[in-house]
Amino acid sequence: MNSAQPQTQGAVTEIRDGLELGEFLRWGRELHHQGRYEDAARAFELILGMDADNQEALIGRNRAVRRSVPRWHWEMLHDEERAELYDRAIRQAVAAAPGAMVLDIGAGSGLLAMMAARAGARDVVACEGQPSVAETAARVVQVAGYDDAVRVVSKMSTRMTVPGDLPRRADLLVTEIVDCGLLGEGVLGTIAHAREHLLAPDATIMPSRGRIIAQLIESEPLHRKNHVGKLYGFDLAPFNRLSTLEYFDSRLSKHEHRTLSEPMTVFEFDFYTADARPQRTELTVRPTAAGTMHAVAFWFEMELLPGIVVDNAPEHDSHWKQAIQCLPLPLHVQPDLPVSLVAAHDGECVRFEVESEEVVA
Repeated sequence: MNSAQPQTQGAVTEIRDGLELGEFLRWGRELHHQGRYEDAARAFELILGMDADNQEALIGRNRAVRRSVPRWHWEMLHDEERAELYDRAIRQAVAAAPGAMVLDIGAGSGLLAMMAARAGARDVVACEGQPSVAETAARVVQVAGYDDAVRVVSKMSTRMTVPGDLPRRADLLVTEIVDCGLLGEGVLGTIAHAREHLLAPDATIMPSRGRIIAQLIESEPLHRKNHVGKLYGFDLAPFNRLSTLEYFDSRLSKHEHRTLSEPMTVFEFDFYTADARPQRTELTVRPTAAGTMHAVAFWFEMELLPGIVVDNAPEHDSHWKQAIQCLPLPLHVQPDLPVSLVAAHDGECVRFEVESEEVVA
């Protein structure tokens, strides 16, 4: 059977008409091997609709879902500080605007949407672009008893329309589509689109502001997470052509390190006006100690509402961890020699360049 058959629509009928489960399981596996994880998950779901205890279908569906649903969802849901701060801000915003329509972008489990409903909002639309997550969020909402107030839309917010998906423009936007470096999940472009197409002119936007903070770091263990040299009698340095040019997430406190500068604000964003146009800034950083600079560590602060701030600073045990960008080559720094640091973002990713003549051999 080729990968185009059977199509998921109407496939239950084909099973009922005599298609063997073994052939259908092979189709699900083929979709998975092709990287079509959502289609594979749906194929296995169809089998489970006929045979709920089919172990191969259960495992196949789970493997496909694991490929398309990041594991950080579970750690995020256990981030109590993040949840408490969002809950406080949502309660305050809903209380200030009785009857407000709430739009939750990137709903995930539906937690923030349900918080809005619990706070008294009677009209909440939660959009989630990942189909398996959206379907599960709808079940979570139903089990929690909030399906009379919360409607889950399985669609990217940038494809939503008024009145097609929203009966009217929303009065309150709640979103948390940020990564460890703030911009990596497209928060700038998504909010800008929502302001133009989905929100009322005087809508409350949560988060309202954000800023990115960076610091120079000495840490051989962090540098080794992204670089290799001579090992075991071989020069493995050519493998570094595959290393991460931008940042990766890591918990700074879990790695031996020294700070070589004070934290500095790199970018600030007002989500009521910001868009995804690229930005670039040049900074002169005075090291606070002599040492070997291996990386720039950075993190964010998000103001949900005035006085309510969420962050992933190193001193907090946030599920976001911190963003780490390693230098291609370590640099010697010392207090009497300022470091020229260039920070840039393309609307979705922050990247740093460091200019110095003191390269470590």
